[in-house]
Amino acid sequence: MSLKMNGFWSTAFLVALTAGLSSQTPAKPASPAPAPQERPTFKVQVDLVTNDIIVRDEKGNFIPDLKKDEFEIFEDGVKQDISSMTVVTGGRVTNVLAPPPPPPPEGIILPPSRPKTDVSGRIFLFFVDDLHLQFHNTGRVRDLFKRISKELVHDGDMFGIVSSGPSSIAIDMTYDKTRLDEAIKKIAGSELKPTDIINGPSGAEGPSEVRYRAHVAFSTVNDLLNNLDSVHNRRKALVYVSDGYDFNPFQDARLGLMDPNSPFAQNEFARTQNQNQNSDGTTSSGTDPLTSQQKQSETFADADLARELGELTRQANRSNVTMYTIDPRGLVGMGDIDEQVDPQQWSEFVRKSQDSLRVIAEETGGIAVVNQNDFSKALKRIDAETSDYYVLGYYSKNPDAMKRRRQVEVKVARKGASAWFRKEYVLKPPPAPVSSSKK
Repeated sequence: MSLKMNGFWSTAFLVALTAGLSSQTPAKPASPAPAPQERPTFKVQVDLVTNDIIVRDEKGNFIPDLKKDEFEIFEDGVKQDISSMTVVTGGRVTNVLAPPPPPPPEGIILPPSRPKTDVSGRIFLFFVDDLHLQFHNTGRVRDLFKRISKELVHDGDMFGIVSSGPSSIAIDMTYDKTRLDEAIKKIAGSELKPTDIINGPSGAEGPSEVRYRAHVAFSTVNDLLNNLDSVHNRRKALVYVSDGYDFNPFQDARLGLMDPNSPFAQNEFARTQNQNQNSDGTTSSGTDPLTSQQKQSETFADADLARELGELTRQANRSNVTMYTIDPRGLVGMGDIDEQVDPQQWSEFVRKSQDSLRVIAEETGGIAVVNQNDFSKALKRIDAETSDYYVLGYYSKNPDAMKRRRQVEVKVARKGASAWFRKEYVLKPPPAPVSSSKK
């Protein structure tokens, strides 16, 4: 009996000891629950779209008393809600309807900033493309800007002036007309002469110096347009003074493809090469193979120019800037006697350069002052178009960022009224993705 009791208590002791040890052993931590998968957050930013509108009656007079309800704005056929409306009459600004303030950003809320007191009704930016202005026309260009200072820029107008080349003019936005007078004295043309282009080096796509100068001018204007993008509810005018652009000028003269006995200027080295090919009979056409290849590679020069002009005008429309182009050469006749350029090639060069100025102006709602000597008439028209206008703003109802090109239509309910407005705009391209740093 005692043995049985001893065995029982021994067994009970072992069970108790085991339980005690197990209670002292730390429990194995439970495996953490899987974190919930983060859902991507999509943010859509809707910017205020503005369009400056000029409304005239049947006699061509500006109508200054239109109400918001008399306007209708359609984007790609969808009616939009007008969020802002500004009326400028004679340069005086009236904010009939201000856009709602943007939502406060996340984080620390700062006190509201003091409203700006600058209510200038007219903003001008003058671009002196001295890389495409002939030196012998310097006096003519200066006279044009003196006329601009007297007939276009009035007291209270804000303006700036920038050059593309060695004139080194860069005056920020100001009301001081004396700054404009100082800049006029610095203007000097530095365009390539026709003989410089004919005898100059050519790259794979044509005259390399010609393209380089055009790219400098376009880059300068793009920077100006980006700066004007921050100005709202004003009609922004960029007066663009240049002789224009041609990516493939004087091709036959440059490549020596003219008659060897022609009295007009052509590239002597290229002509000699072609003459040697003709005398040796190496090629049936009598043209150097490298010259033929160069001519073929320059086939798309006009298309390249059209593409770059399109990029420039799209940026202007995004910034709601109207560009007025002025060719200071006026009524262009024959080329200079000392240049001895083939008349047919000179006429083609002038036509293409003037067409480029027409494209810049017409695609942004401005006018091209080309092939005319009456600059005062053109300046009066620019003065009228920048003095009386409406600026309407809306938030687009189309959130699709892939739909970059938007067609705009403005209708006015008042009988007999006709409206000028910007018919399209293009959204900014999405930013390039940032590449992850290599570890």
